[in-house]
Amino acid sequence: FWGFGYGSLIWNPGFEVVERRRARLHGLHRSLCIYSWVHRGTKEHPGLVLGLDRGGSCQGIAMRALGKKSDEIIDYLRARELVTSVYLECWRKVKLETGETVPALVYRVDQTSPQYAHGLSALQQADIVRDAVGGSGKNTDYVQSTVDAIHSEGIRDHVLEAVCRHLK
Repeated sequence: FWGFGYGSLIWNPGFEVVERRRARLHGLHRSLCIYSWVHRGTKEHPGLVLGLDRGGSCQGIAMRALGKKSDEIIDYLRARELVTSVYLECWRKVKLETGETVPALVYRVDQTSPQYAHGLSALQQADIVRDAVGGSGKNTDYVQSTVDAIHSEGIRDHVLEAVCRHLK
């Protein structure tokens, strides 16, 4: 089966990936739109992590895993991504760089969640990210690692890059 990575799953999938392909997901875009209360911040001092928000499209990485391990991998992803109720798990069609379209497991933001952070400028995002730390480490490391990973895949995200510039 296929999973779609647009953030930390690109550089830290946490499961065996047997094939990686650049892919595009239509109808959702990558955004630092989630207040992180666990991985990159706390409830008292939230960080920001990526979500797929409504509109546009997102270029990311489709990762194929062995079908016989799909239940185990989905359980792992649910434990990782659904720590709070901010993500909605869904299956969406993604278009691989080869032109083929495949169904992929996707985690998108729940816009009704109190963790939904909508409409923040790149400067506001950087101000939140700068000093936030959670159970998985510094929020700045998360953002920089994601920018480095998407760049290594030949993907650009101008908003995320602007946040990084404000962090320096």
